[in-house]
Amino acid sequence: MLMPTQITRHIQLWLIVFGICLMSACSNGEDAAKKLKSNFDAPHPTSPGGTMIDAMTGEPSGLIAMIAGESAASAIAGNIFNSLLKYDKNLDLTGELAQSWEVSADQRTITFHLKPNLKWADQRPLSSADVLFTWQKVTDDNTRTPYGSDFKLVSKAEAPDAQTFRVTYAVPYAPALDTWAGLHILPKHLLQDQDINNTAFARHPVGSHYYKLSDWKNGQYLKLSRNPYASQGQANIEHLLSRIIPDKAAQFLELSADNIDSMALNPIQYARIFPSRPDLSNNIGLYKELGNSYSYMGFNLKRKPFDDVRVRQAINYAIDKQEIIDGVLLGLGEPVASPYKPGTRWSNPKLKPYPYDPNKARTLLREAGFADTNGDGILEKDGKPFSFEILTNQNKEREMTAVLIQRRLKEVGIEVNIRVLEWASFLGRFIKPKQFDAVVLGWSLSLDPDQYGIWHSSQQAPGQFNFISYSNPQADKLLEAGRIELNPDKRMKIYHAFSKILLEDSPVIYLSAGYGLSAIHKRVKGISSPAPAAGIGHNTYEWFIPKAYYRNEMNDQ
Repeated sequence: MLMPTQITRHIQLWLIVFGICLMSACSNGEDAAKKLKSNFDAPHPTSPGGTMIDAMTGEPSGLIAMIAGESAASAIAGNIFNSLLKYDKNLDLTGELAQSWEVSADQRTITFHLKPNLKWADQRPLSSADVLFTWQKVTDDNTRTPYGSDFKLVSKAEAPDAQTFRVTYAVPYAPALDTWAGLHILPKHLLQDQDINNTAFARHPVGSHYYKLSDWKNGQYLKLSRNPYASQGQANIEHLLSRIIPDKAAQFLELSADNIDSMALNPIQYARIFPSRPDLSNNIGLYKELGNSYSYMGFNLKRKPFDDVRVRQAINYAIDKQEIIDGVLLGLGEPVASPYKPGTRWSNPKLKPYPYDPNKARTLLREAGFADTNGDGILEKDGKPFSFEILTNQNKEREMTAVLIQRRLKEVGIEVNIRVLEWASFLGRFIKPKQFDAVVLGWSLSLDPDQYGIWHSSQQAPGQFNFISYSNPQADKLLEAGRIELNPDKRMKIYHAFSKILLEDSPVIYLSAGYGLSAIHKRVKGISSPAPAAGIGHNTYEWFIPKAYYRNEMNDQ
């Protein structure tokens, strides 16, 4: 466990690493810049081949996304597996495995028609039987997945022929098409006799998308190679190598040394380091976009005193969110008062974040029965000091956020310890068995506003997303109503009402909606500029690397 002083030194060390890089500009300064600079801005014809290397902070637990339920797994698996549908650059639904689809007049039945001649990477045919099999697996009560509730609303699923898949819902389901854009279709011939929760397939997947897994070295990298039988045709870049580098500072040094081509930057790297390094700006492009995610502090509502709404609200008032946005994100974030992307119709404009008000926090804590009876500055109740632990994963922004929270809560009489964990341990030992007091994490959200899986009281089993154990009958009813309301305006009002309840209950404290800050080497071409609604990553299969900029093979490992 990192204690407060250790956390502070940890952050200071991280800043010193950046300072060294800044002062040295890798010591060669302008000479290095001249040596590295190429005419990257000149036009180049599209050409296939090459290797693109990126960096990941966490290693996937497996590559069956419905089981893993984590962003690291989805990022890799999304290059290996297809869904029936996908979102295009304008965020409109279009076919992926499906060539076309029809929705019945009563909005209860969807019929998908698959593209002809689809194949798995092992050359076996991909048919509607695979889609039906995947639906059966995701809805199987024995499958440990947080996504099952979306698909259990299907009252009947059938594959009348090899090219047709049909689902019928008991009632119209508003997010239905969106869910089929998020479910990776799995091969029946390889998984039908397997326990999908514990199968070697998760480490050795066979998919149908642009790439196939060619190598996975634990703790080091995953390497994908083009799938010659890809359902969508051939991607331009031949190999994708994802190196596992948990520390952002180490990632940045690798980017500076031209050992990786892309990474997600933190605000200090984006706003402070890059402007001071012209050698980097010559070779690396920066991209900024408000993403579909937010960061939060969440409570284990099964543990006292977090089962008391007054305590949760008090902590909400005690935390200075703008301090986090300014100090941790360097202003590269937006305040949040609902679990939806700011500026979208689903985000209730009438809601405002809890203001920073330590006096209000102290009043609520007194009402909840806490008092400093021995004068040590820490509140007690029933003879026990108000002390708890915040868990987070190895993410510098989250660590620094936890430190700021720790300081503010100490000012109102709450003692906080911080523990930073490796991602797999964080999930397996603490989140799934609910062995935690509070967490600092983030949610990545789909484009549809349905968040039944995150907040509904029925979604609290191990491996499901409501791991904080939130339960409110009014919220449940609104979540249920929002799923079946097809009128967009009525649906918006439902989610606005739901957001209001959630803000009052404070099962989580919204901290910020951050920007996606990406750095991509200019040797990589085909990136849309300006970025469309779907972001720069909408067409990675069209990205390419001119042959003149290929890496030496020795640098691909």
